[in-house]
Amino acid sequence: MFKKILFATSATPACDHAARVAFELAKRHGAELTVFHVLGIPTRAFSQVVKDVRTGEEVTLDDNYLDSVKDEIYNFYLRQFEANPEVKIRVTTGLPHREILRQARDTSADLVIMGASAREDSPYYRYGIPGSTLQRVAKAARCPVLTVSRPAASYWGGISNIVFATDFSTPASHAFQFAASVAKDLDCKLNLFHALDISNIAAGKTMSQDEIEDALMDARRRMHSEYTSQLKEFRNWSVEAWEGVPYVEIVKFARERQADLIVMAHHNHDSDPEQARIGSTMEHVIVRATAPVVSVNRPDKVQSLS
Repeated sequence: MFKKILFATSATPACDHAARVAFELAKRHGAELTVFHVLGIPTRAFSQVVKDVRTGEEVTLDDNYLDSVKDEIYNFYLRQFEANPEVKIRVTTGLPHREILRQARDTSADLVIMGASAREDSPYYRYGIPGSTLQRVAKAARCPVLTVSRPAASYWGGISNIVFATDFSTPASHAFQFAASVAKDLDCKLNLFHALDISNIAAGKTMSQDEIEDALMDARRRMHSEYTSQLKEFRNWSVEAWEGVPYVEIVKFARERQADLIVMAHHNHDSDPEQARIGSTMEHVIVRATAPVVSVNRPDKVQSLS
């Protein structure tokens, strides 16, 4: 299932939880893992002076500096490297999101793994908001992007339970293809879930309980019609729909099912993937879920079920 994984890291404690998942996933599934770090942004075009992304200091880029950064990354993840000696380390300079996307493309990665934010002192990290680099990578990546935010999500072994959360959009159909392919390849449980959004009730847009029940029944019928019909001989699945605030219900459902992985569409509108910002529901799930969250924006690297 996973053949080439790119783990983008700042080599700081902010990425520790994502690191555990990246190394464990590669080891369990025999995937080629590349640990990738963007060490600095050039201060001027073609300049050998770069601004270190971690310290903000200007340093001269030469072979000695590159080697010292690689050694620092190796020592930071020493225990994981000792257990996974074939893991590669690559470093470069540039804007982090552009270089991560370029590296994913050049290595034909089928999965990118990141922390929600690259720095512990970042306001994104402190307030539980996905960082700007993740936002940009998730928007443009042609392969799924797996994000690990909370410590609870990093104590992860094999995948036995997947939650696929859908809003029935076209982007969600790409996410379903990924979730179903992983479930079939790894022979694990696939939980199909829809959260009926009733958050507008506070704005006066009320629904009677009968209307809510009818909508939930319709959502279950749609999941059977649009998704389970594609699973064919695969039978290890369930279908469920709850009402509430979508991100709250997704997190609760994943926790109840003891999910090892949550799969969602990057955004919930049928818009151009090049322009679509990561959806607010996905943002909230990333920072609250007790399992790693996979964002799927495009069908390019998603294995077809047909």
